[in-house]
Amino acid sequence: MTMRQAFVITSIAVTTLLLLTSFFWNKALYAFWIVIPLMLLGIYDMFQRQHTLLRLYPVLAHFRYIFESIRPEIQQYFVESDINGTPVNREFRTLVYQRAKGVRDTRPFGTLFDVYQEGYEWINHSLNPKPLPETLQVLFGGSDCSQPYAASPLNISAMSYGALSKNAIMALNFGAKQGGFAHNTGEGGVSPYHLDAGGDLIWQIGTGYFGCRNKDGDFDADLFQQTACKPSVKMIEIKLSQGAKPGHGGILPAIKLTQEIADIRHVPMGHDVISPPAHTAFSTPIGLLKFVRQLRQLSDGKPVGFKLCIGNRSEFLGICKAILETGITPDFITVDGGEGGTGAAPIELTNSVGMPLRDALIFVHSALRGIGRREEIRIIASGKAYSAFHVLRLIALGADSVNVARAMMFALGCIQSRHCNADTCPTGVATQNPARYKSLNVELKAKRVARYHHATVENLKELLAACGLERLDQLKPWHINRRVGGTQIKNYDELYPCIDKACLLDEKHCPPAWKRDWERASASCW
Repeated sequence: MTMRQAFVITSIAVTTLLLLTSFFWNKALYAFWIVIPLMLLGIYDMFQRQHTLLRLYPVLAHFRYIFESIRPEIQQYFVESDINGTPVNREFRTLVYQRAKGVRDTRPFGTLFDVYQEGYEWINHSLNPKPLPETLQVLFGGSDCSQPYAASPLNISAMSYGALSKNAIMALNFGAKQGGFAHNTGEGGVSPYHLDAGGDLIWQIGTGYFGCRNKDGDFDADLFQQTACKPSVKMIEIKLSQGAKPGHGGILPAIKLTQEIADIRHVPMGHDVISPPAHTAFSTPIGLLKFVRQLRQLSDGKPVGFKLCIGNRSEFLGICKAILETGITPDFITVDGGEGGTGAAPIELTNSVGMPLRDALIFVHSALRGIGRREEIRIIASGKAYSAFHVLRLIALGADSVNVARAMMFALGCIQSRHCNADTCPTGVATQNPARYKSLNVELKAKRVARYHHATVENLKELLAACGLERLDQLKPWHINRRVGGTQIKNYDELYPCIDKACLLDEKHCPPAWKRDWERASASCW
């Protein structure tokens, strides 16, 4: 029974009880002065279109909004106590909500952070600020691509239909269409709800090959080509691993598997849908790059890359050696941080496996620079990012663009109730229950997604201009500063040093810290 049904039944029962009681006790009629307004409020809540929570939880959800309205005042007293923990993360979540709703997001009384606390980070401004750039775009596609793609610096990270509801997928894609940015499908395949709005898609191919698999679960080139050549599909991303559960395949609990999702993924009903940990289409770094080339050819020259969470450094360096040996270059590499989120994953894998994003990002950037191929390959950073400064920070470390999932879910109305794997999401975002997801207003939420993206990119432009920069590629690690203790300050160039260009190609110039991993790396095995 849903809360909507419970409200209707309770209202009828209470009204009937009061009427019966009034025959014996006239004062019982006074209760109607309380009951009737609450019933009218509940009826209004069920039919309004602005708030999913109120539609699903009439009357009761108002308490959340009351507490939310006074939270900023309460937060002032404790937000400075933890620069990286829950209070500040909650502040960023509020920022996303405000931008998505078009609410003014300026703050009085200056920074909420303790600027003398270890971990505080900032960017230095210039006394010669520049005008705001008109547009910020990143071109994907190397010399082997006949259909390059000009992307926004901020795009929607991988979230599958199945993990999210059809209404959530439609709202994200419609928002991407309105805002002119890309929407990663996640490994669950391209569904009709990804295509209806016509937003730009990055089709992610995981180890389960959902949407392009044969009856044995292996890659099917013909099925892939049918979807990859659709106009909405702009890029192809091969998923090797993800930060939330590296070394583990994707998980869709059976409770969220509908017949429609099973048909899209080509899987049977009644079981958890678990992707294999590894691909069957290839088993070596050279095999991966040959697969990249095959997908590029089958998609008529669209940009093809791969996504991974960094684990053993020598394995990624093996891919670098394969690039040198084969001459096959991926158009992009998506670096997912070990802190990434998911709808379902074992606790140990979520908390304790995978290199954190900033460490992984500078490593990948350095490795590509070390083999002299950085200029040919774009890097996408995927991890916790909410504000323009977060995006700026990742680009300064070596990313060309940034994918975000959590912030986009907040823009949809997610309240982080963490019921994603139980199919009881209270906002209709991460559920396949029609009684819940039908309450999510696609058009309204799409506007909120587009507004959040627009506001964040505009703030990114302002940060660039304030630093005296005109382009994203002018951002460097030394632009970002961090207090590492007391009065000691270091910039990112000191904290995350980058190796020299092409230094890995010459044994004499190979940095000592890289030598062991480089020697162990192999293009012919992981």
